[in-house]
Amino acid sequence: MANDSKFRNRNFKSVGTRPPRPDGLDKVTGRAKYGADTFAPGQLVGLVLRSPHAHAEIKRIDTSKAEKLNGVKAVITSKDLPDLTDGDRDLYDTLENCMARERALYDGHAVAAVAAMDASTARKALKLIRVTYKVLPHVTDVDEAIKPGAPIVQPRVYTRGVSPKPKSPSNVARVSEFGHGDVEAGFKEADVVIEKSYKTEQTHQGYIEPHACLASVGPDGHGELWVTTQGHFIYRNTCAALLGMDVAKLKVTSSEIGGGFGGKTHVWMEPLALALSRKSNRPVKLEMTRDEVFRSTGPTSSTSIDVKIGAKKNGQITAATADLRYQDGAFPGTWAMLGAMTSYACYDLKNVKTVGYDILVNRPKVAAYRAPSAPMAAFAVESTIDQVAVEVGMDPLDFRIKNAAKEGTKSSYGPTFGPIGIGPTLAAVKKHPHMRAKLGKNQGRGMACGFWFNFGGETCTDINIGVDGTVTLTVGTVDVGGARASLSLIAAEELGIPYERVKCNITDTGSLGHNDMTDGSRGTFSSGMSTIFAARHAIEELRQRAADTWEIPVKDVVWADGRQAPKAKSTKSLNR
Repeated sequence: MANDSKFRNRNFKSVGTRPPRPDGLDKVTGRAKYGADTFAPGQLVGLVLRSPHAHAEIKRIDTSKAEKLNGVKAVITSKDLPDLTDGDRDLYDTLENCMARERALYDGHAVAAVAAMDASTARKALKLIRVTYKVLPHVTDVDEAIKPGAPIVQPRVYTRGVSPKPKSPSNVARVSEFGHGDVEAGFKEADVVIEKSYKTEQTHQGYIEPHACLASVGPDGHGELWVTTQGHFIYRNTCAALLGMDVAKLKVTSSEIGGGFGGKTHVWMEPLALALSRKSNRPVKLEMTRDEVFRSTGPTSSTSIDVKIGAKKNGQITAATADLRYQDGAFPGTWAMLGAMTSYACYDLKNVKTVGYDILVNRPKVAAYRAPSAPMAAFAVESTIDQVAVEVGMDPLDFRIKNAAKEGTKSSYGPTFGPIGIGPTLAAVKKHPHMRAKLGKNQGRGMACGFWFNFGGETCTDINIGVDGTVTLTVGTVDVGGARASLSLIAAEELGIPYERVKCNITDTGSLGHNDMTDGSRGTFSSGMSTIFAARHAIEELRQRAADTWEIPVKDVVWADGRQAPKAKSTKSLNR
């Protein structure tokens, strides 16, 4: 907001308009293909057997009867997957989350999978698999998980981020600390100090489309995977690493996605589909039921957060702290780090300290969910901010304006901010008619501030200009919420041509360079920048070719409104 004046003064022709989405017609008429809509000749139906226990040692798995069932083409357990015990810890955790090895760590943890000629046969095969469990004590609450004597979820996990290195395993997977100044001195300066504790429950993203994929691995080791995902390039890299495949031999194509919100950024069953296909030498399709989605995929963290804020009577915050305990599920993550980084980022604080604790519990591995970790931290901090404002006798909005971060503020997580819009945004809120509107019966007015980062990441974009002047824009950005439209508008704007002349294609991993996930609020920003650079490169290439044809310096070739022309004379146009 602080920098929007230069954009307001620019006369955009395409950006800012609202043309029909290029994928809209296919979606409303049913032509769009989602994860479950992909088929291959001779495909098998895959199903997964899941643990009914939150924590149990797997003593034995007998698959012999299932393997003998007519119509069953493959049965796999962890023994059919690479042993990554001595390899990269994160890869090991990812593979074990896909298929339990020695212990089932949550209710719904996969323990075996089958591929059969039809769903009925696959269901019968699952019932024939005999798993012998030794049920173990479990823990599902973050505060209970850190108490002495709590069941240890992962005996291999020792707390990271602390010194000296712990000598015994712990459910605290990582400690992340941020801040600056002297918080104890700051609290002594305060006229008012408020301490509050908050708990939030885990929440699933609730995307409409369950997870689904189709895998095909041939005798030559080359494989293809069609999948609903927020990032097919990451899925390719991860699946190849987990299964010991050459990345170049695995091609992944993303389907249309029926919602993700961060929940389709991890592999869950895709490596199992590939393993089943490799063993059966047939394409294998895996689809989750809604029950499996809730039991076996990653929700956001449940949390337990302690907040302490001190302020003077004039409303100036003198010190602020937060201890944030975030549930990781059964495998380590860095979710508390994000909460600790964002919790006080909206404010200009001289003394601040935040500590995040990633805590293991017997629940599914946590995944992202719309600015992952930030909403819970904001809920705790902003609720306390309201109470501090009341105690010092200030309007909560004025209190926030007084303490808002500004250019030059050292953020609570380290960097010094450049231009930042929280102050102007709050000032605009104060001036808005809704803030002065009379409240009716049983009505109230509240507010809260929140902060999130804008990740960049790697993006590759290709622009092809046809002989008829149409433009094909090829991207690897999964269209979660309108990427085709936004990127087409950006390309049209840069090239100076109508939006209708741009066709945006989302391609597979074998046809374009690497693209990171559509997550972290990076889609339009990162892919948009890549599209801008690609368009400008195309323009410069066309200007150079025109200059060579006309035998004039390239500086004498201008480009405007889709036209290349000598400075004094027009020529052919992309808009013809």
